[in-house]
Amino acid sequence: MRDVMPSIGDQVAQSVVVGCRSWATRIATTAVVLLFGARCASLQTIAINKLGDSLAKGGSTFTSDDDPELVGDALPFSLKLMESLLAESPRHPGLLLASARGFTQYAYGWVEQPATERANDSLDASVRTRERARRLYLRACRYGLRGLESAHPRFEARLRATPHEALLEARREDVPLLYWTAAAWALAISNGKDQPDLVADLPQVEAMIDRALELDEAFDRGAIHVFLISYEPNRAGGVGDPIVRSRRHFDRAVELSHGTLAAPFVTFAETISVSTQRRAEFEELLHRALAIDPASHPESRMENQLAQRHAQWLLAHAGDLFLAGAEGETK
Repeated sequence: MRDVMPSIGDQVAQSVVVGCRSWATRIATTAVVLLFGARCASLQTIAINKLGDSLAKGGSTFTSDDDPELVGDALPFSLKLMESLLAESPRHPGLLLASARGFTQYAYGWVEQPATERANDSLDASVRTRERARRLYLRACRYGLRGLESAHPRFEARLRATPHEALLEARREDVPLLYWTAAAWALAISNGKDQPDLVADLPQVEAMIDRALELDEAFDRGAIHVFLISYEPNRAGGVGDPIVRSRRHFDRAVELSHGTLAAPFVTFAETISVSTQRRAEFEELLHRALAIDPASHPESRMENQLAQRHAQWLLAHAGDLFLAGAEGETK
């Protein structure tokens, strides 16, 4: 009998062995699935980050293009793609910088500036478009603050509480984020002057751009100085004549860019020459901007084309900007 039928003990032992084998198999299978899933997730993260790196560094494709309309049509897709990648990799430093920069550039070059130029055609449409620009600037600002927060924990809260103290820990590598965040924030305020809570953020903007200037005044061939050309007349508590301060920033911006960028000339003409009613200076500066050949400087072709387009519009509307007989001094 024993040779024909296993004992009850043997059956139990066999079932335990089989059960153990089955249990071990399930554990092994689960481990493989988890390992494979984790590896897939890891590979997905790597792929997202690689694509993010590529997008973050791919600005030259747009900046060297010679067709502003084509770039303007393509930018929204690129920006939404970066936002999709940020949803998967929310602390990617390159994507956060590229998003802050991209939304600021798009809002200024293809939303706000056209709205300004069409204000006489339809005031209501211009107001709505400028409101859209303000929202885009604030979106850019949020991405910039997130990027700074990734490098400096609790940065935004500390910036709002004690801006100058919070910025003491900023380093040269933070300058691109400081610049684009401050630029977006300032432009949002410029388009939201009827919102006291937003205007109250000016001390944070001022502290950021001043710290960026201190850390790397030559950033992007004088971009910080171009920013400060138009900001100095609005600086509270500035030392000396604000026009003189703006002129110093203009001179330095031209020097750092070797005269190859139209933006310093257009910015000074539109803000300082108009406010001081120096029409001859205004026209001279705009003609200097228009004399720059965008094709000779491919890395800034798009920037120059947009600035020159605005320069042409300003010249065409000079009669609306100056009182009759306003000439002033030339630069």
